[in-house]
Amino acid sequence: MKKENTPARPFLKWAGGKSQLLQQFSSLYPSALKENEIKNYYEPFLGSGAVFFDIAHQYTIKSAQLSDINQNLIITYLTIQNKVDKLIESLYQIEKKYLALNAEKRKAFYYKQRESFNSERKEINFSKQNDGWIRRATQVIFLNRTCFNGLYRVNSKGDFNTPSGVYTNPTICDHENLLKVSNALSIAVIKCAGYTEALRKTKNNSFIYLDPPYRPLTKSAAFTAYSHQGFTDVHQKELANVFTQLSNKGNLVMLSNSDPKNVDPNDTFFDDLYANFRIACIAARRGINSDATKRGAVNEIVVMNY
Repeated sequence: MKKENTPARPFLKWAGGKSQLLQQFSSLYPSALKENEIKNYYEPFLGSGAVFFDIAHQYTIKSAQLSDINQNLIITYLTIQNKVDKLIESLYQIEKKYLALNAEKRKAFYYKQRESFNSERKEINFSKQNDGWIRRATQVIFLNRTCFNGLYRVNSKGDFNTPSGVYTNPTICDHENLLKVSNALSIAVIKCAGYTEALRKTKNNSFIYLDPPYRPLTKSAAFTAYSHQGFTDVHQKELANVFTQLSNKGNLVMLSNSDPKNVDPNDTFFDDLYANFRIACIAARRGINSDATKRGAVNEIVVMNY
């Protein structure tokens, strides 16, 4: 049974975000979830959280374990969960300042914020919630909403390095949606952790969604989306082993990734890794390429153990 209230939406743009795929995902969710038999949900590659918000809106889950290795992302989620009113006020103030500027001054303002965001990283106490988190979360959302393509990208040193974007009237403080996001997160335990730590102990009657950094379709397509740590084929194989372990414990597990057959019909990398599981193919429109003529529909895979 689906709920009727308007759902929370992702508050960040995110590389590989799943908002556009939710309708296709809905047909692939396990029947036990649709029948409200699933009470616990895990998402260890959280990103924009589109799938969590969709599931929390549609179905009656009692708890969610949400995690990611991106410390700034997790700080922002926790701030929305626990200090949303203060965050909204902070975002309103920075939005007001930014929108009052002309294009040239907006660009300078953006780079000043990006510089302080990077320089203050070593001063942030990521382990315990504090007032500094409000400023940090404000900068995360501001930079995300005003940078080029909404792309969260860091260099090898961990510095955010996406250039300024050009927007006429960007929404930086989405007051109404942030309140809905905070409400949706009320059932969640949120932590900064790798997927192996996050999934070390899973409750019975759980659904787990895995959305790792996608395997690049070409060498030139590889980029560090949200961490200075890469995610290689070795990591993809390690994740496949965890998928099998989770399945053997009786969990319902669903995983997304790129479809290498978009560029090489003979590439059976994922077919081999997940030979014992069901693999569905879905169409996605991706716009990460800097050349707009190369953006378009591609196939992605969804692996399921049910």
